[in-house]
Amino acid sequence: MEPKKNPKANVGRNSSLYFAIGLALMLFLTNFAINYKTYDKADIDIGQLHMDEELEEEIPITEQIQTPPPPPPPPPAAPEVIEIVEDEVEIEETVIESSEVDQETEIVEVEEVEVVEVEEDIDVPFSVIENVPVFPGCEKGSNNQKRACMSKKISAFVNKKFNTELASDLGLSGRQRINVIFKIDKTGNITGIRARAPHPGLEKEAARVIGLLPKMKPGKQRGKPVNVPYSLPIIFQVQD
Repeated sequence: MEPKKNPKANVGRNSSLYFAIGLALMLFLTNFAINYKTYDKADIDIGQLHMDEELEEEIPITEQIQTPPPPPPPPPAAPEVIEIVEDEVEIEETVIESSEVDQETEIVEVEEVEVVEVEEDIDVPFSVIENVPVFPGCEKGSNNQKRACMSKKISAFVNKKFNTELASDLGLSGRQRINVIFKIDKTGNITGIRARAPHPGLEKEAARVIGLLPKMKPGKQRGKPVNVPYSLPIIFQVQD
């Protein structure tokens, strides 16, 4: 009968584990021995810091110095003696001659002065002028009738001559309004044309049409020809 071995009694069973543990322990001890350093106590002594000695501060005893009072101001200087000098310069008196004439003085007759009247360019509004400008064909009737006839004739003339298709060519649409102001001068000619419109092309066309108006009989104020400003709105609808 052969004797049986207990598996727990086998020493070589964990030999590789023991070898690894022993090798790691030897490497740790070797590294510690290589890096181990010693220092002299004299080199590592950083000394002691005594704060009590630094906190004690000696306060010097001060003595208040008394400033002496300022010296008194000097006495005022004595006034200078003014010496009076007699004026020996003779002053010539100016004699003003009298402008009055006596009986022996000849009187020269003054010629008549011709007064030249300067004609001023007076602007009288169309609504209050005494005699309105007369458009050709509006000679008959009262002043109010001539005024109404002139407004009607000018509106018809502008509607006939104005190029309404220009607004479409300019890319405009909708309702267009042009305000035109001009004068009927003392000779009956159209001057000072000014126009305001949404586009410069419309302003130029309005000025061209107003410049084509015929010569009129000038308006009069107190029997004299005067300049008469006239305002005309031009309104039209652009056809899409």
